[in-house]
Amino acid sequence: MLDRLFALEHFGIKLGLENVTRLCEALGHPERTFTSLHVAGTNAKGSVTAMVHSSLLAAGVHAGRYISPHLHDLSERYVVGSTPVDAATLNRVAEDVLAVVDRLRAEGVLTVSPTFFEVTTVMAFEIFRRAAIETAVIEVGLGGRFDATNVISPVAGAITTIGFDHQQHLGNTLEAIAFEKAGIIKPGMTVVAGDLPPAAMRVVQRVAGERGAHLIEASHDVLVDSTMQDGRARVTLTTPGGSYGPVHLSLRGAHQVANATVAVRLLEAAREMGIPVTRSAIERGLASTEWPARLELVPVESGKHVLIDAAHNTDGAEVLAAYLKRWHPERPPLVVSIMSDKNVAEILRILLPVTSDVFATLAPSPRATPLDDLVRVVAEIRPGGADAGIHAVADPMEAIEHALARHDVVCVAGSIFLAGAVRDALMRRAILH
Repeated sequence: MLDRLFALEHFGIKLGLENVTRLCEALGHPERTFTSLHVAGTNAKGSVTAMVHSSLLAAGVHAGRYISPHLHDLSERYVVGSTPVDAATLNRVAEDVLAVVDRLRAEGVLTVSPTFFEVTTVMAFEIFRRAAIETAVIEVGLGGRFDATNVISPVAGAITTIGFDHQQHLGNTLEAIAFEKAGIIKPGMTVVAGDLPPAAMRVVQRVAGERGAHLIEASHDVLVDSTMQDGRARVTLTTPGGSYGPVHLSLRGAHQVANATVAVRLLEAAREMGIPVTRSAIERGLASTEWPARLELVPVESGKHVLIDAAHNTDGAEVLAAYLKRWHPERPPLVVSIMSDKNVAEILRILLPVTSDVFATLAPSPRATPLDDLVRVVAEIRPGGADAGIHAVADPMEAIEHALARHDVVCVAGSIFLAGAVRDALMRRAILH
């Protein structure tokens, strides 16, 4: 059954709500059986989703989490309580939802086949209904306005960051992208905005005003005191709604302070809507959040480490570069693969100054930039070929082995597909501790 589900990926990306709406109607609207929080953004939406979910669990709320994409296994997209959905439930729900797809297609209610993301999103709603979830944190897949998740009616939401990514779907200006992200804003809801570029913030403010939504700009009227310890922030936040900390954030990187601020303001908004989450639960949630392959330092044999990061656009690359500059001034080697529809040259221009040897490799995706093309772009930015430490190694794990032979820390970045494959391989080899 899952093979049939994955076969839907050949339909690609199709933004729009008609298919999802019809499926939800046919299933009796599972998306209405739980309270929802909606998280959009170019970057950081996954981290904020994980922080909010962790805090809800710490508060004793029977909470679910839906994210995309997954790193290793489809079940990662659907977290019920603290664990991914079990295989039997996943297969059963997939079978039931696809049966509804077949019926609606036969009846002419669905005129085109739904995409993989549309079906997996409806599966999330059905999984949460069957698990009697109280509150679900739903991460937007792409954009917001026409994203399949946007059939929910959240009590609160967040727009974490806005930058350039997926321009072919969302537009070529920050204003256009912001308008798509702001599509999650529903009349009367509370929406938290992170530190957005001024042009993007103006769009979000306008849309919130037009829809009668309550907009909270996350950093406004907030006092932040933070210090960094071994790559993680120890932070105290004082908001109009309370004081939190000091708490040692579990996720690495100075950028997580801003993400934690958005998460706290969203949790405060949820509390105002009746979701019982206390100050203590928020602190415990921030200190225990797990979000793999985001500045994740993985120990391997002989005391060496692999730093895995899912940075796959320019903003993500900037965050990774800042982290490497501060915590790895020795400039570790870079094992890299980037999808061909991304700004390959700009991502590399950001990462090459803070890394040493470059091992161009291939992530397991047909969208991965061909090896020769990737090497060529690296060489254009850092001329000299092999003399400049540029190597082409198609297999990612072989590239890592070459890099570890001469370095104690290796950085893997450029694609979520690459990060997931490497992390999975390390787990299967029982190297990950």
